[in-house]
Amino acid sequence: MSVTGNTGQSVTVIGLGPMGRAMAGAFLDRGYDVTVWNRTASRAGDLVARGAVLAPNVQEALASHELVVLSLTDYDAVDAVLEPAGAALAGRVLVNLSSDTPERARSAARRAAERGAVQLTGGVTVPPDGIGLAESASFYSGPRRVFDRHRTALEVLTGRTDHLGEDPGLAALMYQIGMTMFWTSMLGYWQAVALADANGLKAADILPHAVDTAHSLPGFFSFYAERIDAGRHTGDVDRLAMGTASIEHVLRTSADAGVDTTLPASAVELFRRGMNAGRAADSFSTLVELMKKPGA
Repeated sequence: MSVTGNTGQSVTVIGLGPMGRAMAGAFLDRGYDVTVWNRTASRAGDLVARGAVLAPNVQEALASHELVVLSLTDYDAVDAVLEPAGAALAGRVLVNLSSDTPERARSAARRAAERGAVQLTGGVTVPPDGIGLAESASFYSGPRRVFDRHRTALEVLTGRTDHLGEDPGLAALMYQIGMTMFWTSMLGYWQAVALADANGLKAADILPHAVDTAHSLPGFFSFYAERIDAGRHTGDVDRLAMGTASIEHVLRTSADAGVDTTLPASAVELFRRGMNAGRAADSFSTLVELMKKPGA
C-alpha cells in the first residue's frame, strides 16, 4: 500500500473523541493533509467540512500516511482497532497517545514492531482546548530517530515536546505519574468543597484560599525531593507526629460536618502506619518509604 501526500505535512488521526478532534483540527490549521477515521463516522463531519478526508475503514486510514496518531480510550481500544488492519500497519509510525500502563505500552510497541510498524508512546499534559497552543507540553518515548524525524508534526499538537528515552513505557509511566497527582489532588479539592458546602459556603467562597494552597505545593515538592532522594527524613522542619495530629483534625472536621470521610480516613490510616512503625519523630516525608515497593 502506498503512502500519499508529503510525509512531512500529512497525518492520519484515528479516534475522534474531543482530544482526537482537537488534534486533527490543529493539523488542518497548519495546512497538513489529514485523514481521519472513527467508529462513529458522524464525528468527522466538521473536520471533513474543513478539508479532512474520512477513510471508510482502518486499513485505508493507515495506508493514507506514514504518520498515524492514535487517540483512543485505552490499549484495549487500540488493539480492537488495529487487530484487523493486517499488512496496512507495515511502514507506519504509530504515535500512541492512548492512556494505559507502561507495560501495556511496551507490549503494544512489540506487537507493532512484529507487524512492521514503529510506536512512539506519548503523553499530552493538556485538555483538548490546549492542543495547538505554543505553551502546551507533551512527552514521548520510543526510538529517538523516529521522534526526531517527526518532531515538527508533534510540535503542531503542543509547542513543547520532550523525548524521555528509548523505552516505550517511559512516556506512559510519566503520564500515569501526572494522573496520580492530578486525580488525588482534585479529590482533595472536592473534599474541601464538600466540607465548605456543609458549612454554608460555596466553591467560589473558598476558591482564593484553595488556589493559594495549590500554589504553595511546588515549593514543598522541591524542598522534599532532594531529601527523599538522599533518604533523609530528619524531623528538623516537621515531624510525623505533628502531621498525624493535623490530618486527624481534618478527619474529625469532615465527620462533624457529616460529609463523606473516605478520603481523609485513608490518609489518617497511612499516617498511623508511620506512627506505629516508630517514625513519629521523623519528617512526614518518611511516609514515602511505606508507600514504596517492598525491597526497592
